[in-house]
Amino acid sequence: MSATASPAVATTPTEAAALPAKSSSFYTAMRLLPPERRAAMYAVYAFCRAVDDVADDGGPAPVRAAELDRWRVDIDELYAGRPAARVQDLVVPIQRYGLLRADFQAVIDGMAMDAFEDIIAPDEATLDLYCDRVASAVGRLSVRIFGVSEAEGIALAHHEGRALQLTNILRDIDEDAARNRLYLPREKLAGIGLHAPTPQQAVDHPRIGEVCAKVAAEAEAHYRETWAIIARCPRKVTKAPRLMAAAYRLYLDAVLARGWNKPRVRVKPGKLALLGVALRHGIL
Repeated sequence: MSATASPAVATTPTEAAALPAKSSSFYTAMRLLPPERRAAMYAVYAFCRAVDDVADDGGPAPVRAAELDRWRVDIDELYAGRPAARVQDLVVPIQRYGLLRADFQAVIDGMAMDAFEDIIAPDEATLDLYCDRVASAVGRLSVRIFGVSEAEGIALAHHEGRALQLTNILRDIDEDAARNRLYLPREKLAGIGLHAPTPQQAVDHPRIGEVCAKVAAEAEAHYRETWAIIARCPRKVTKAPRLMAAAYRLYLDAVLARGWNKPRVRVKPGKLALLGVALRHGIL
């Protein structure tokens, strides 16, 4: 989950929740929820956006570190019954849906991984930890709000979070390289002879498609597990995760169809395909 709202402008979850783009898959998926669950998801989303903004646009590293620490304290105080104003909208969702403090803290830790040094070719374990913190932790908060059972919900968050995050990584390799970031794992890069490359060197390599194809295969495996879990759950609690999985799969299919040879145009699924996803998973 990414964020664009500035905490200086949107200082509370309620204010920030008004800001998701209406064309986003997230916005469409959340509109499918009953009002109480939708409000809870917007509160969680607003928290994630605000923390993400600190990591991306929060000023010099010491300032970002201090602000992320304040968010950690705010979460601790929230669970101690002393909520600060900017987390007040999380009180009811936490009480109503049993959201866990550890998952909020994991989101902050994930943003911190991006905040203080550029991620360049992490090892597989670090990449998986990053995916867990920035995507699956959000998923663990979400599935409780959706009403998915505990065991199935944790598994769904694990697989769908990783499927979506790996899709993002593959979609954004050129944009990330321009920001001096490279999320493709070092073990797979070493397999094509790249050791400690710069991000631009990696994405310009003539065999980078081999690395991307292996990451795509891992994403596809997570999508398969996602749909297997969804099939075991009541449809009424899986509308939002179904729509998100189907919409993001369109992006993965698009980058695979485009291929990895340069110039790589940024992919975007067609409106009719996205409409089909919305109709199939948002109505049935």
